Amino acid sequence: MTNELHREIFGQTKSGETVHRVVISGGGLTAKVITWGAVIQDLRLDGHDAPLTLGFDDFDSYPTHSAYFGATPGRAANRTAGGRFTIDGNTYQLDLNENGVTHLHGGFDNIAVRNWTIVEHAADRVVLKIVDADGRGGYPGNCTIQATYHVHGSGELSVTYETTSDQPTIANICQHAYFNLDGHEDALGHDIMIAADGYLPTDERQIPTGEVRPVAGTAFDFREMAPMKRLDGGQQALYDHNFCLSPQRTAKRSVVLARSLHSGVSLEVRTTEPGVQFYAAFKLDVPVPGLDGRKYGPFAGFCLETQIWPDAINHEGFPDAILRPGEVLRQETDYIFSKN
Repeated sequence: MTNELHREIFGQTKSGETVHRVVISGGGLTAKVITWGAVIQDLRLDGHDAPLTLGFDDFDSYPTHSAYFGATPGRAANRTAGGRFTIDGNTYQLDLNENGVTHLHGGFDNIAVRNWTIVEHAADRVVLKIVDADGRGGYPGNCTIQATYHVHGSGELSVTYETTSDQPTIANICQHAYFNLDGHEDALGHDIMIAADGYLPTDERQIPTGEVRPVAGTAFDFREMAPMKRLDGGQQALYDHNFCLSPQRTAKRSVVLARSLHSGVSLEVRTTEPGVQFYAAFKLDVPVPGLDGRKYGPFAGFCLETQIWPDAINHEGFPDAILRPGEVLRQETDYIFSKN
């Protein structure tokens, strides 16, 4: 079968751009990827009927109802306090696209809601590229982002982001898939382990306070396998926090293990990144059907956003978030699925 048979028109943006969908298969995984937002639209594991990720069967639901399902947000994912940062004495003001006070996931018209270009497509991989122009959202520099999705080995989805800029800027790209390993309406039946001794507490705007708080003795202690369904102050803990894996980017290592006792499906995450944002999707309330007609309410999935710590540019001692001309920001994450 030729590669062309795995590519089709999935929809059209309001501005008239054609959104394509490609299918890649390998290692027992089949991934469907769309050019809009470099979104992983669907992901399936051989021998497991339910989708592994949240998404929609049609394109029109994405611009209106997607909470970054499977998308690639940026140029700086997560939150930046007041949308302000300073590099080399120059201060920049970014879009305040979250409640008018916070910059989130790259601002308005960010790379997660724009059409990317396919630069390579093989049976088991796809490479997409986008240019985030100088001044878009308030960011300095023309920034080029390339995403590679590769399914291979034994249940491995490898995601690599390579980013360059022609001016000093901040950059932090991540994959924003929501996982559900059993297909149940909520994912609180999963167990999870996160190899982090500390996490970042946040203020009322969900901005890190600057403290790295030990997980020991808290509902954030996932150093050993534990249920996502955990009480904090008598109520279900609401996880949307960065777990501190290391003070800086490192060689790729195993950082997360999640599993469903219902389905027997497990997910291991290996990454180069210093942080992982564990979001338990407690805010979800999607009014239209998801993949296979599924309802996406609170806790319908969970995100494991491997990335630089949020608002790192504004906190001394946090990992370096500055990308300079001549450098390549290479962020690698493997999502490895297996079934008992």
